[in-house]
Amino acid sequence: MNALDDEKVTTAAARHAVHFVGAGPGDPELITVKGQRLLHEADVVIYTGSLVPKALITGLKAEIHDSAGLNLDEVFTILRHSWQAGKKVVRLHTGDPSIFGAIKEQLALLDKDKIPFRVIPGVSSGLAAAAALKTELTLPEISQTVIFTRRGGRTPVPEQEDLTLLAAHQATMMIFLSVGMIEGVVADLLAGGYPEDTPVAIVEKVSWPDERQLRGTLSTIAAQVKEANITKTALIAVGKVLAEGPPPALSKLYDEAFTHGYRQGSRP
Repeated sequence: MNALDDEKVTTAAARHAVHFVGAGPGDPELITVKGQRLLHEADVVIYTGSLVPKALITGLKAEIHDSAGLNLDEVFTILRHSWQAGKKVVRLHTGDPSIFGAIKEQLALLDKDKIPFRVIPGVSSGLAAAAALKTELTLPEISQTVIFTRRGGRTPVPEQEDLTLLAAHQATMMIFLSVGMIEGVVADLLAGGYPEDTPVAIVEKVSWPDERQLRGTLSTIAAQVKEANITKTALIAVGKVLAEGPPPALSKLYDEAFTHGYRQGSRP
C-alpha cells in the first residue's frame, strides 16, 4: 500500500468515525456549526434525554436513542452495532464532552474494538454561566486562574482536590454538580480561606428558557439556595471576579502606553 492509499484509508476512516458532539449548555443555538452538521448527517444519534434540549434532535433523519436510562454496555452496544452496519453515529453529550462528560470509558471501548472516533467540542456550562453573569473569569490583579471542579459526594474526588485545599489558591472557582450540597461547599470554601464576603453566584439551567440566577456571598448563598429550592442542574461560581463594578486594574492589551507586536505604545 502506497502513501496515497494510506491517505484514502485515513480519510475513509474519518468519514466513518463515531462522533462525540458537545451539545452546549441548553440553548440549541449554542451547538457548534460542525456539531449541527454532523447531527443532520447522522443515521443514529444517542443523546442524554434528561439534559439535551429536544430541539436539537427534532426533525433529524436519524434513528434516535435516549441514553438517560441506559448503562455503559447498552450505550456501547448501540454504538458498535450501528458503526458495524456502516451507519454514521453521533453520541450527543451536554455542554462540552471533555468536562464531566463521562466519555473516556466510552472511548476506551471504541479503542479496544478499533472503532475510529472524533470528539467535537461544545460550549461548557461553566463558560455559558460566565456569559450569563456578564463577567470575565480572569481579571488582572484579581484572578488569572480558573478552577473547574466539584465537591466529593457519591462520586468521590481525589484527596488532594478537596475543596478546602483548592480554596487556598483564592482563584476563580466554577463548581459543578454540587449545588445540592451547598452548605458543605460553603463550609469547605470558608475553611480553605475564602473570606465570608467573597462573591458567589448560582446559575440554574444556564441558557435554558427557565434559567435562574442568584447572587450573594459565602455568608448568604446557602440560605438563598435553600429558599429558591435549587437542588440540581446548577453551577456555583465563586471569586472576586464576580464583584460588580469596574475592575480595579485594566488589561495591558488596550493600555495606550503598552507596546506589543501590533501597536507602539505612547510615551507618558
